Amino acid sequence: MKKTRLINAPLSAVVATMGHTDRLAVADAGLPIPSGPARIDLAVTPGTPAFLDVLDAVLEELVVEKAVCAVEIEEASPKMLKGIRERLGDVPIEFVPHEEFKRLCGGAKAVARSGECTPYANVLLYSGVAF
Repeated sequence: MKKTRLINAPLSAVVATMGHTDRLAVADAGLPIPSGPARIDLAVTPGTPAFLDVLDAVLEELVVEKAVCAVEIEEASPKMLKGIRERLGDVPIEFVPHEEFKRLCGGAKAVARSGECTPYANVLLYSGVAF
C-alpha cells in the first residue's frame, strides 16, 4: 500500500504518467468535463470531497510549474482563491476567462471532479520536472 495521501488509483496513475507540461484539472462538482480527458469522478455528496482536500493530495505527488484559474474566481470566491494560492506557494497562477479555462481542460490528461460546490473552484495544473 502507498505511503502518501493520494491513494485513489486512477488519480495516482494519471499523476504517475504525467510528463513535462502535461495538464491535470482539479475541479468543482459543476465543471463541464469535455470528452477528451479522463474523468476521475471523486464526488460523493455536495462538498465531499472538498476541492482543497483533493488539491492537497495531488500536490503531494505532482511537481507543478504553473497553474491556471478562471478570472471569475477572484470576485466570486476570493476565499477559495486564497486557499489555492497558499497551497501553490511560488507557483505562478495565470487567470483566463472561464470559457477559456473550460477549453484548456479539453487538452488535459484528466479532470478530477470533487464534490465542491463553491463557484469557480477549479485549477488546471501544468506538470513540471523534479530535476
